[in-house]
Amino acid sequence: MLGKNNNEWTTDIVLIDIINFSKLEAKHQLEIINFLTKSYTMMIEKMLETSNMSLNNLILGYISTGDGFYCILNPKLKGYGTILGLSFNYFSEHIAKKYSYFEGLRIAVHTGKIYEFIDILGNKNYIGDGLNDCSRYLEIKDYKISTIMVSDTAYESLKAFLDRYKNFNALLMEREFKYSSPYIFEDKHGNKKEGRLVWLRKAGIINPPNANFNSMLRR
Repeated sequence: MLGKNNNEWTTDIVLIDIINFSKLEAKHQLEIINFLTKSYTMMIEKMLETSNMSLNNLILGYISTGDGFYCILNPKLKGYGTILGLSFNYFSEHIAKKYSYFEGLRIAVHTGKIYEFIDILGNKNYIGDGLNDCSRYLEIKDYKISTIMVSDTAYESLKAFLDRYKNFNALLMEREFKYSSPYIFEDKHGNKKEGRLVWLRKAGIINPPNANFNSMLRR
């Protein structure tokens, strides 16, 4: 929701990171980032079409990290970030089938504070501890690419979201939603973090709340 300032939000942040991107040849880096961008753009456009929703109603903005990107959700959909991360993770399997050198994605979700500003090119951009904290959840050593890492705040946001949208709760049960025990670790700055690994045994793309809940890609 809106904070004290009209450019301040607390919302879900989904971070996509391409594993060992810096070790790829430059031509492969360009090839995979282009394909990843186009694929996820098409995926989101399809989700929006099915949900009868505009892009601005789903996403505040994207921030490139060079080897991936941050996806910042509209605060009204706080809690859906974990489900969107699971959908991104499912789609990465199709990328792996196309490019033999693609080792997969690491995905983290965090609910935190971000601030909007206008950058030097006149475009909307975002900063804030929420972005930095989200990246820390990719540091966990036991991370598995078949899962995504969610922070303690993102996990609480997900539970609140499922309380509001009972159909989503039933849908995740149908898709065999699983989660690990809490992981407690220190990031590289010595700050204590807590999160969980989550995954779907029956993976698929799950549309935003006002979507047709049965409309998903399946294995």
